[in-house]
Amino acid sequence: MKLKRLFIACFALLFTTQVFSQKINLTSGNLDFLKGQKVLNIEYDYDNMAVGKYDKEADYVKEKVADYNKKEAGKGDEWKKNWIADRKKRYEPKFEELFNDKGVLQAGNNAQAAYTMIVKTTFTEPGFNVGVMRKDASVNFEVIFVKTDSKEEVAKITMLKSPGRGGMGYDFDAGFRIQEAYAKAGKSLIHYLAKQLK
Repeated sequence: MKLKRLFIACFALLFTTQVFSQKINLTSGNLDFLKGQKVLNIEYDYDNMAVGKYDKEADYVKEKVADYNKKEAGKGDEWKKNWIADRKKRYEPKFEELFNDKGVLQAGNNAQAAYTMIVKTTFTEPGFNVGVMRKDASVNFEVIFVKTDSKEEVAKITMLKSPGRGGMGYDFDAGFRIQEAYAKAGKSLIHYLAKQLK
């Protein structure tokens, strides 16, 4: 009986990780300004990001550092360095790679571009993978388009539940799962923009 309950619980968890889908909505302004544009400047913002059950990223980081350092001196401090470094090393390059892949717009360090796209991460669910049980990562974003010279906002898009997981289930590293959520977000956003600009 216990084995049957465990099987049902595992199946339910697996099923729920598969069914959530990403939602993209234009919440203010319109996207007409993008017509005729070839390049965008891009900036990333992680301020006031919630993580998992924590409203403040700082609380999540504090607990993880303490837990890892209890197990092995210095391990938590190393984890914290990687937690921050992964943004520039993994998440942002993956987002841009998939966003730029379609060839509709090129986003990057383009300070001369007329418009800047600010990719603001509002929530990160790191997920977990312990072999027999897993929870996919997911990330929520606000994508704010502003005039590069004046920072005047022209449009805002929300992207909820961008999913992150490895194709074969070997995504035991949280950084890899989150990286895949950024990749999915970049790909989904450019498809959304391309449809809107037709």
